Amino acid sequence: MVDHAAPAPLPPPPQEWAPRRGGWRRALLLAAVVGGIALCAVGILGYLGLRIGPGALAIGVGAAVLPVPVLVACFLWLDRFEPEPVKYLAFCFCWGAFVSTGASLVVNSGASALLGRVDLPDSLVAVLVAPFIEELTKALGPLLLLWRRRREISGITDGIVYCGLAATGFAMVENILYLGGHGYASNADEYGPASGAQAVLAMWIARILFTGFAHPLFTAMTGVGVGLAARTPHRWTRWTAPVAGLLVAMMLHGAWNLMATLAADSAEPAFLLYGYVAVMMPIFLGMVGFALTLRSWEGRLTERMLPYYVRSGWLSPPEVAALSTLARRHAGRVWARRVAGEPGLRAMRAFQYAAVRLALLRDGVQRGLDATPAQAAATAREESTLLTTMMAYRQVFTGRDPLAPPARWDGARYLIEFPDGVARTVDPPAEPVVPLPMVPVPPPHPYR
Repeated sequence: MVDHAAPAPLPPPPQEWAPRRGGWRRALLLAAVVGGIALCAVGILGYLGLRIGPGALAIGVGAAVLPVPVLVACFLWLDRFEPEPVKYLAFCFCWGAFVSTGASLVVNSGASALLGRVDLPDSLVAVLVAPFIEELTKALGPLLLLWRRRREISGITDGIVYCGLAATGFAMVENILYLGGHGYASNADEYGPASGAQAVLAMWIARILFTGFAHPLFTAMTGVGVGLAARTPHRWTRWTAPVAGLLVAMMLHGAWNLMATLAADSAEPAFLLYGYVAVMMPIFLGMVGFALTLRSWEGRLTERMLPYYVRSGWLSPPEVAALSTLARRHAGRVWARRVAGEPGLRAMRAFQYAAVRLALLRDGVQRGLDATPAQAAATAREESTLLTTMMAYRQVFTGRDPLAPPARWDGARYLIEFPDGVARTVDPPAEPVVPLPMVPVPPPHPYR
């Protein structure tokens, strides 16, 4: 008979599976990073307040923050299959907003002063200096994450997300300066508040509504390299892929600034219009298409990697099939909520998250990412923890559907108890029924 007992208590929520080393060195590094970002935040906001005034700063902040939730939501949507830890997402955003903007401001200002001394046009800073220093400093945050937490970057999608958030933070603070300073303060001081407000609106439309994707697009090129470096066993690729992505980001950034500079210096907006329509928009749309295709491909990672655990009896074919798309994952959560209530919904969500982590782990094993015995041992421990946790979550919703007979998967066939009370073995169909039947208990044999 099907067990309709009350749902079992939920095990502890899933944590970051990779073991973390403690000690004073890690604490010191963390304190240095957090303290450095905090100091940069205080410095950049203080500088902006002194330069453009508190009123203009408030207007700039209000106008510049408006598109941020939309851009962040787009990156989080792209990252739905295997959501990254919030603290790392916040780190990259804050790095771009404060560390990158602070360093870029110092270098760009110094370069502008230096060019002025030798009678060279200030526009050279926008074309030659700004793309280099801005893309470099934006990339350093995700690159630091790649160095210290490579396991948290599971592919190109994650690299794009981390670098895109760093660029979004950078663009937000840069827009505060442009909207509040060049937009409102400059015009309000000369023509009055109404003129300042009109300038802010015009600049908001130009910089945010039409070209707000620019910084995330540039830095996403670095993200492609970061993602490749995180999932390759080849040392040479780990070094060259981020550098190549960074160079592409710098060239795109420089080309965009060159077109804007030519349009401003020649009073010919056709330069910028041509660059926007014929160059930037096709690259942007191509990058969006690439990211969506990549997201779909990475989303089906469970279909490619988890059959290993189906053959060994840890997972059943329907469970793997129910993980392959977002729609099927949603259907699995709806089913779990129907049969086991809110605890079932939370358990299914955690089960799915752990399953994706397990697929990424198996993919890393096949790619040969574990270069040392210590790394291989850490992967084996993580695999064991994931499997054990998945089995615990599964018990919350398994065997509680009154419409499904008790069933067990042995790695090759189902053993199903039919309504007449007789248990029969049944070969799996070519297309698994989603999301049932489920495995009621962990298999007795080892997983490796």
